Amino acid sequence: MIKNSVLLFVGMLTLVGCATTMPPADQPGDWLLVSDFEREDALDAWTNVDVENETDPFVPDAQITELSAEAGIDNQYMLRKPAADGVIGNRKALGFVPLPTAIGIGETYSLYTRVNVEYFPNNHSFGLSNLTASEIPDANYDAFEPIIRITDKAESDGTKNDGTLMVSSGYKSYAKIINPETGAAAKPLAPNVWYEVWAVMDNSAADAGGQSYEVYVRGGEFTSQTLVYSGASFRMKRGAPLTAFIAISNTGSKKQPYGNGGVRYDDIYIAKNKVLSTPGR
Repeated sequence: MIKNSVLLFVGMLTLVGCATTMPPADQPGDWLLVSDFEREDALDAWTNVDVENETDPFVPDAQITELSAEAGIDNQYMLRKPAADGVIGNRKALGFVPLPTAIGIGETYSLYTRVNVEYFPNNHSFGLSNLTASEIPDANYDAFEPIIRITDKAESDGTKNDGTLMVSSGYKSYAKIINPETGAAAKPLAPNVWYEVWAVMDNSAADAGGQSYEVYVRGGEFTSQTLVYSGASFRMKRGAPLTAFIAISNTGSKKQPYGNGGVRYDDIYIAKNKVLSTPGR
């Protein structure tokens, strides 16, 4: 359950007042490709499963995960939606793909991707997992360690999210990213705008300051690469090698649907250590 006012205050303190234990940035390069979706068979490496399909009338394999091309640009991306517009009751629509190398215990790695909101309302999360392919579907949200959330859904405590990018601040709790110039929560993501996201992840033990990550963003209000959150928390803190990129979306229940807006993903990479360059540049 989200306590927005508390989490915002904590997030501001975390960003401004906490020194990071991350190592300094490496020289540009060393990015390992997870997927850039340019190949026609790019989705063959992905596993997609509807973990909790409660659609009525029943729609088998309700989620939409497909390659799309940008108009007028030689670029393909992956669109992920929990279900087609108007279909409700498809909960926990999962997709995951193996990383090109495991992120070992004690290692720091950087994740880079670009995301683009199709439209709101929606409920999406993405990040990395340290579970096996057979374990991820049953664990669903608990398969995540570093997790980044995009949603404008209402919470059970009556609070309403607004589409601002969020990070994990503990098990089942989230905090909005911060604009360091204002010290306040960042603006909601603008639909149909690409945002670059870097997550620098420390997979060392929690008692050594690990099981944590920091996030940088460029796009929207952030015209240059900006540190928007430090000290975000791995969701489960299992202390195991990270092995998969994972994304999940959710229409919500049939009684209280969230919405079917999709998220576009492109250019997913990882790199050892703290790397803040843009892959391919």
